[in-house]
Amino acid sequence: MSKYWSKLAAKLDPYVPGEQLKDKKYIKLNTNENPYPPSPRVLEAIKAAADSSLKLYPDPLASDLKETLADSYGLKSSQVFVGNGSDEVLAFSFMAFFNNDEEILFPGVTYSFYPVYCNIFSIPFRTVPLEDDFSIPVEEFFNAEGGVIIPNPNAPTARAISARDIEMILVNNRDKVVIVDEAYVDFGAESVVNLVDKHDNLLVVQTLSKSRSLAGLRVGWAFGHSDLIDGLTRVKDSINSYTLDRLALAGAAEAIKDDEYFQETREKVMATRDRITERLENLGFKVIPSRANFIFITHAKTPAEEIFKRLKEEGVLVRYFKKPGIDNYLRVSIGTDEEMDAMIDKLLIIL
Repeated sequence: MSKYWSKLAAKLDPYVPGEQLKDKKYIKLNTNENPYPPSPRVLEAIKAAADSSLKLYPDPLASDLKETLADSYGLKSSQVFVGNGSDEVLAFSFMAFFNNDEEILFPGVTYSFYPVYCNIFSIPFRTVPLEDDFSIPVEEFFNAEGGVIIPNPNAPTARAISARDIEMILVNNRDKVVIVDEAYVDFGAESVVNLVDKHDNLLVVQTLSKSRSLAGLRVGWAFGHSDLIDGLTRVKDSINSYTLDRLALAGAAEAIKDDEYFQETREKVMATRDRITERLENLGFKVIPSRANFIFITHAKTPAEEIFKRLKEEGVLVRYFKKPGIDNYLRVSIGTDEEMDAMIDKLLIIL
């Protein structure tokens, strides 16, 4: 700890991203990236935007991107907020809607950035234990003191809950904001974007990083009542009015417009996921039902940590969380068919 750090910096327990090793070539299945490249139309739009206009600030309102998203999802642009990846949108949301004297709720096994945000913004929280099969106990999220955040599908478990269950949580938290983090929703889960007009306490957060193969572009957004969007904008403009650059704005808009490519690649990921799930089960793995671009697995005989280390030695990176309740599970991102088959070959050796 540096003597120059503030008290806040000293007390932080930051989020730890997946390993980004460079000592040799790896099959990288540990950060839930899409194995397929972005739409060619996206790359062309970014190239076209890389001109002399880069000397000028980008549109702080991101008007064109908001209009594109609104048209695509059947909403008004006043119901759309965009930011530098969904992580930034979530951070702004914690600041905009949760108070430091009211306890918020989120699942006990979930995206590990949530407690980080609570720590940095001094927001009290309580984690709700999952069922033995990692499903979310819906009624335990009713009547939250300060609000609720639920990822759907959940991470790292990959389990999803229905739109009906989410609506029950909304109805039973009418005066508090319910954030639904839909980072992985495009891989088979049920989105609740269509509930935005019905529930003014609903905020839906999505991203380009997963289903549109643009983790490197850093674009995320939120859908919600215009009052919620105004709150997010107040926070953003108190930190950085220009969160998205010109290249990101151009590429993101084109990614949303190219629905044909989006459908094609997400279908390929889901088909690979389902095929590999069956192969892993035949090898003695238990695979939690997934509606994401990753799977959560455990083996009947071989400890997860041992498999994790051996796979790394064999040039395959997966994610291992040494945390109570999930310390015998691995999270495996879905790669190409060739990458996943190579992982299976390595597992045959290890097991």
